[in-house]
Amino acid sequence: MVYGLAAIDPSGRIADRTITRALGWGPGTRLHIREGSGVIVVRLDRQGFFTVTGQGHLHLPAAVRHWCGLTAGDRVLLAANPVDGLLVVHPPAALDAMVVAAHAELLGGGQA
Repeated sequence: MVYGLAAIDPSGRIADRTITRALGWGPGTRLHIREGSGVIVVRLDRQGFFTVTGQGHLHLPAAVRHWCGLTAGDRVLLAANPVDGLLVVHPPAALDAMVVAAHAELLGGGQA
């Protein structure tokens, strides 16, 4: 796995060259992008509608950003699996849910 943190720009783009290089995605690479369980799943898809921009950025569609409650300036966790050609974008709400669940388990139901 390769991880990164990135901010979403006002156009919905994410720029993290470490992630795109690790995945082998260059400008024009065709992708399938979907939302599922509060995260964004991006896969290489030769028939995909979406592409990596000419500058090597990933552009998240407005509908997907809306479904995940993302706005310009939000920072997201990028988790790339180069072997499977898969990127999972974790919005703040998804990270909050994971951290709360982990802390509840670790601390016995959220008790400090």
